Amino acid sequence: MGDKILVIHGPNLNLLGTREVKIYGKTTLKDIHHLLNREGKKSGFGLEFFQSNHEGEIVDAIGAARKTFKGILINPAAYTHTSIAIRDALLASGLPVAEVHLSNIYNREEFRHHSMTAPACIGQVTGFGKESYVLGLAGLVGYIKASKGKSKRKKA
Repeated sequence: MGDKILVIHGPNLNLLGTREVKIYGKTTLKDIHHLLNREGKKSGFGLEFFQSNHEGEIVDAIGAARKTFKGILINPAAYTHTSIAIRDALLASGLPVAEVHLSNIYNREEFRHHSMTAPACIGQVTGFGKESYVLGLAGLVGYIKASKGKSKRKKA
């Protein structure tokens, strides 16, 4: 598998399966990785996973991504609503980015209704639990493949 996608998980997502189970369910981060690896193989993409509770580490991972990856699938978690630094890093990467959320952020507390990072993304999937990741990956892969086709046509 030549093409790779970076999957980034923000703060507290390392606690999935035990944290606020009524909101996030019992699915663990390891379960999500297994599911995404299976979907990535089907579509011909390798995946690399990164989780951090620290904004600067996430910014650094995004900044380094353009050298190795064709796109980014990100769940910024709480940083969705606060991080201009992550938003700016996503824009600066020049990569297509899909934002995902397990819960429907628009059906929760009002402060969660605004995403600082979504404008830096090609799309957002929210509210489908672990399937949000699958749907986001499918959209991102489709976008990357379509973009590849367009760039080949332009060069011809």
